[in-house]
Amino acid sequence: MKITEQIKQPILQEMELFEKKFHESMSSKVALLNRITYFVVNRKGKQMRPMFVFLTAKMLSKGIVNERTYRGASVIELIHTATLVHDDVVDDSNRRRGFFSINALWKNKIAVLVGDYLLSKGLLLSIDHEDFDLLKIISVAVREMSEGELLQIEKARRLDITEAIYYEIIRKKTATLIASCCALGAKSVIEDEVQVENMRKFGELIGMAFQIKDDLFDYSDEAIGKPTGIDIKEQKMTLPLIYVLNHCTSKEKNWLINSIKNYNKDKKRVKEVIDFVKNNKGLSYAEERMIQLQHEALLLLEHYPESDFKEALILMVNYVIERKK
Repeated sequence: MKITEQIKQPILQEMELFEKKFHESMSSKVALLNRITYFVVNRKGKQMRPMFVFLTAKMLSKGIVNERTYRGASVIELIHTATLVHDDVVDDSNRRRGFFSINALWKNKIAVLVGDYLLSKGLLLSIDHEDFDLLKIISVAVREMSEGELLQIEKARRLDITEAIYYEIIRKKTATLIASCCALGAKSVIEDEVQVENMRKFGELIGMAFQIKDDLFDYSDEAIGKPTGIDIKEQKMTLPLIYVLNHCTSKEKNWLINSIKNYNKDKKRVKEVIDFVKNNKGLSYAEERMIQLQHEALLLLEHYPESDFKEALILMVNYVIERKK
């Protein structure tokens, strides 16, 4: 059994019902919109976000979820899908999870409008049921994701990112959404703010470890996830590179920055940069930081009683850093 299927095992029924509810939450009287949202639903990824919502909720409530949990999972997925649709327009990307993106099939104008529609559906789903506490958690995530993306764009131009700024970018850009899934799962079943914050922090740590794992893929020799060196070609500052830039001579630093700014399309030069980062402990440092985040996340689960749901969350933490794509 695949590890993702193993993680899903304790929430299989919830995930099946969630898919129905999620599809319903997208429905519209406009035929074009329904055609596009049908396309979206049938190209779903690993569904990690709703899995976090249900596993967290069930771990904290002895296996019982409610309608608020389903609505929370649907809102997260609606808003996450909206951000992906908009991201593809911003990045001018034609592919998403191996399929054509919405902007590739229906053009940018429609893609932006579909993203807006999904966002509004998510907001209304919360407002119509007066889930204002859940809506606040999600709205903070959307604000932080936008700030994280803009911070990355602002800093990438100068290529002078410190490690602290890098963590701030990935905390907002990637980790905040997983953090909100865990906080939302908790908030849907309990009122205890300490527990809700504990689960939010748990999600944030996993999200940051997830992003560092993505950074490491860029230096991998295997054909996984994404092509080698793509972050360098796109002038993205990743942890292995930041570490090496901050620990090499000024001459080497100038060579690295010049390579990334002016030779990022030159395959030979990109390979030289990759080799330099590898040979100067960039990868091993990033791996150490990733494992540290993993340990911190697991510590937050320690005091919860043993259950299938806790076990699945531990599996999820390990999957994040051991996955092959």
